[in-house]
Amino acid sequence: MRDQQVESGTSQDSRRANVEKTTVDLRVDGLCCTECAVAVEKALAHRPGVRQYRILTAAEKVQVDFDPRRVSAEEVAQSIAALGYKVHPVGALVARTLSSPRVFSPDTVRFAFVAVVALIALLEIGGEFLGWFEVAKERIPMPVLLATIALGGYPIFKRAALGLIHRQINVDMMMSVGILGAAALGQYTAAMLIVFFMNIAHYLEEFTTGKSRKAIQELIRLSPKTARIKLDGREIEVAVEALKPGDVVAIRPGEQIPADGVVVSGRSAVNQASITGESVPAEKQAGDEVYAATFNELGYVEVRVTRVGPDTTFGKIVRLVEEAEAVKAPIQKFADRFTTWFLPAAIGAAVLTYLVSGEPLFAIAVLVAACPCAVGLATPLSVVASVGGGARHGLLVKGGRYLEALARVDCVVMDKTGTVTFGKPQVTDMIAVNGLPEGEILRYAASLEKNSEHPIASAILEHARAKNIAIPDPEGFEYLVGKGLRGRVAGKTALLGNARFLRESDVPLSAAVETRAQALEQDGKTVLLLALDGSIVGAIAVADVIRDEVPAALAALKRLGIKRLLLLTGDNERVAAAIAAKVGVTEFRAGLLPEDKIAIVRELQQTGLKVAMVGDGVNDAPALAQADVGIAMGVVGSDVALEAAHVALMRDDWRQIPQAIIAGRRTYRTIRQNIALGITWDVVTMGLASVGILTPVMAAATEVVPDVLVALNSARLLNISHQPE
Repeated sequence: MRDQQVESGTSQDSRRANVEKTTVDLRVDGLCCTECAVAVEKALAHRPGVRQYRILTAAEKVQVDFDPRRVSAEEVAQSIAALGYKVHPVGALVARTLSSPRVFSPDTVRFAFVAVVALIALLEIGGEFLGWFEVAKERIPMPVLLATIALGGYPIFKRAALGLIHRQINVDMMMSVGILGAAALGQYTAAMLIVFFMNIAHYLEEFTTGKSRKAIQELIRLSPKTARIKLDGREIEVAVEALKPGDVVAIRPGEQIPADGVVVSGRSAVNQASITGESVPAEKQAGDEVYAATFNELGYVEVRVTRVGPDTTFGKIVRLVEEAEAVKAPIQKFADRFTTWFLPAAIGAAVLTYLVSGEPLFAIAVLVAACPCAVGLATPLSVVASVGGGARHGLLVKGGRYLEALARVDCVVMDKTGTVTFGKPQVTDMIAVNGLPEGEILRYAASLEKNSEHPIASAILEHARAKNIAIPDPEGFEYLVGKGLRGRVAGKTALLGNARFLRESDVPLSAAVETRAQALEQDGKTVLLLALDGSIVGAIAVADVIRDEVPAALAALKRLGIKRLLLLTGDNERVAAAIAAKVGVTEFRAGLLPEDKIAIVRELQQTGLKVAMVGDGVNDAPALAQADVGIAMGVVGSDVALEAAHVALMRDDWRQIPQAIIAGRRTYRTIRQNIALGITWDVVTMGLASVGILTPVMAAATEVVPDVLVALNSARLLNISHQPE
């Protein structure tokens, strides 16, 4: 499956951007590998009206953007169904995932019949050299053998025929040649056993790959099903799909919160493990946000709905996990190229075997042994298992590309405010100059900060309100990024900012003020200087609190072999040096504007380093996008942060950063193991088949082995976030 087509689909040029389009999500049973994806890709590429598509093999899902004036959703689904797949609307997902399989489905009955006949003949594998094969042939009547081949081989023959119709060489075509070739040579028992083992392979592959998809299924099981709406003093139970923003829902103890919203009454403790991965309940009261799929553990609360269904934070997590494989790791390109060229090469190998040996059964065995599915499954199963396992613990990686990038990271750059620190500073000191009372200094400063959303502004405003200081509105307010604030307060021109800002504004600074400010900064505090009508009148010191887990997390990064750790801040060098020393970082850059952070990331990348940038996901969004891996902390409830980052930490916990790097390294290592296993198995079995050591039946019996091993190896990644490197 070609990387550019899967990621961007058949994207058209911008001239058609205004054409109406509709998106449909389809569940495609049996969409399990690169070969399947290529078939679906070709079908959609030739369907008029299809604009873009994403093929998600590990999630067994296809997302299609189409023009409803040229093609309908039903026709899109029919294009895929024509390839022999069962196609369901994505809304049927939960029912399909949670319901038990039908015991007496046609597939089950057909397999049971094939299995009974095959078990009678299984002595052929061990007893062929003892003459038991002829006994087996005599015990099974010819009509039964033919019926078994026809019934058991029907799905294989059907997919092979569809491949021919769509001019695509597929594994089923090669299996069909093997089955029919064995039958044509009079090896009816062998043909029947090949059919049997192909069916066994199909069921085992579905079972084992399902283990790697377990993370997606477990997330889906957490989806809320019903809600109780408050209406005219009554509570009415409805399906979650019926909720809309503005509804008020009642949630009792032990019940699941059905949608994102705001508590309007009541008080409770809410378990948010499904979102953040942290099982310690969070206290909630009126005005607090709550999230869909979390659990109300204690009190009764009423919640006004703000977002429902796929728009909730939980809905977006599920979507990002399902779509993770579409953001393909570079190593997947190799697997795609291998799969594309492998089957034609296998046919060539079978022809060459026949020409050299003159034995048609040897050539048939080569065809039966050739199966690139394990290589095609190697990356998507590993990515989905790793991403899904991480999501259960509040660590969301947006695809294979970023897992591989995490594996290669050797430099971590971090923002200070709100990342290394809590981003909730407090006023700690005030310096009065020229006799202006501290209350007046605070009043002028709070007035300038009144329209700002910066954490330092919040600290100053909270301090002023705590002292019952009236805060006037500023006039002509101006915010100079990275420098300070300017405006008129009570008829005076007021400036509030760093020393550089005041110097650039021609405000002289006394030696005494600078000395006092430097002493505070050396203690890790940020000092804001206040000037009125061109004269310095005072200063306010603000300090932020370093997150407790940061020093240990940075030490863990060093143990993982990270070459450079770099702290970035808009504060001056003395504050930066004090914070860096407290967290154990030797490199820092101070006095930075937002664009400076992007330049620093680029500078590091140009030296050959693979850079991870850690920030808050909002103010640092450009630098996060520039980094090889952008890691945003505490993104719950923030759509901007969730979309901006390559890796999203659902809670503010620095310990997840070394875990993310470990997850990336283990996933990348697992993918390489899977690909090596798949290629080695194919080469060895085809080689043994070409010299007659593996019969067609033996080749069929061993074909499923690499698929199962790849799936089980990938499934180990489900719990990767709690394992040490």
